[in-house]
Amino acid sequence: MQSASKQPQKLPRLIVALGVGQIIAWASSYYLLAILALPMSRSTGWSLGLLVGGLSAGLVTAGLLAPLAGRTIDRRGGRTVLAVSSVVFAMGLAALATSHSPTTYYLGWVVLGVAMSAGLYDAAFTTLGQLLGANAKQSIAGLTLVAGFASTLGWPALTYLDEAMGWRGALWVAAAFNLLVALPIHLLAIPKHQPRISASPHPSAVAAVHTSTAAPVSAAAPPAHWLVLIGLLLTCQAAIMATLSVHLIALLGAIGLAPSVALLAGMVIGPAQVIARLLEMYFGRGVHPTWSARVGIAATLAALLLLLTGYSWAAIIAFVIYGAGNGILTVARGTLPLALIGSADYGKTMGQLARPMLLAQAAAPPLAAIALERTEPVWLICLLALLATVSLVGSCWLPAKTQGVSP
Repeated sequence: MQSASKQPQKLPRLIVALGVGQIIAWASSYYLLAILALPMSRSTGWSLGLLVGGLSAGLVTAGLLAPLAGRTIDRRGGRTVLAVSSVVFAMGLAALATSHSPTTYYLGWVVLGVAMSAGLYDAAFTTLGQLLGANAKQSIAGLTLVAGFASTLGWPALTYLDEAMGWRGALWVAAAFNLLVALPIHLLAIPKHQPRISASPHPSAVAAVHTSTAAPVSAAAPPAHWLVLIGLLLTCQAAIMATLSVHLIALLGAIGLAPSVALLAGMVIGPAQVIARLLEMYFGRGVHPTWSARVGIAATLAALLLLLTGYSWAAIIAFVIYGAGNGILTVARGTLPLALIGSADYGKTMGQLARPMLLAQAAAPPLAAIALERTEPVWLICLLALLATVSLVGSCWLPAKTQGVSP
């Protein structure tokens, strides 16, 4: 079987297939409790804090196992790892559906965490990077465009299923979707893994492997601090995103905005993400991912500063800007390491970056909840703005062009 890079006519099918798989995976894990937490609490008597703690347990598990998942994709390919993740997602959902104690509930989330380490964006990005090398940027943007509908489709579906058959029935249906839809998609649409003839840590050499059978090209290894800086800026952004995702309504209410304004602010994020990803996909071909990351981080910082004004109109504009920046950063999450570190051992690189990001996503919401209870909300916004500033400053130390030895 030829690689996907040599069969461009199959790229749209591959991107849509991975996107559908991502919609199912995100709706089956990260977005699950947004709809089912209240019905589960009413049914079991467990507190919302206990239930949401399950997601944190899953994210911690995913963060610890992410490097292993990345290395496995390097060795065995994304087809195998993503297919296995679909099976493990189904197992975790089945465990949640049959849980009758907090212990079994948390065990179910640990199983889901194993699946999340191997089945969310990082695994999908690594799969595209492995197949396409340095040419994966637009495909990653296309994937995030399709997968961006995970909450748009997943939340109404889970709501309907909960109303029709209860939260346990909804979980069983989600498990079935992973086995009957996502698993076949991953097995049939993703090409089998073929080890490369040669590998280089720079995209110029990787491109040569795809187009030539010449002798391997050597290039100097990228500076180690690049990986640290990429990890720093992505982890800061992950903490900001997780905090705003969980506490958006409470935070805006705490600074004196009406519930209707808070709801509208939350609603504009999704469309802004989609528009930004479309622009990135069609107009960002010649833009280096470092600049994309800087624009996305700067947008996040500008949005947080606008929130400090306390005006309703500023909050709406802020979350349009934030949504656009987050949409761009989701693409940069996959393309920035590819451009600067290279596609050699790309899975290992993505796994190393995913660990602190997932741990930050697990820790940030509960820490932010404590901050909201004990301090003025403006201080939490200032702290998030500080994280964005650190992230933006860190991005300035990254090169805005790919460096390497040409063949």
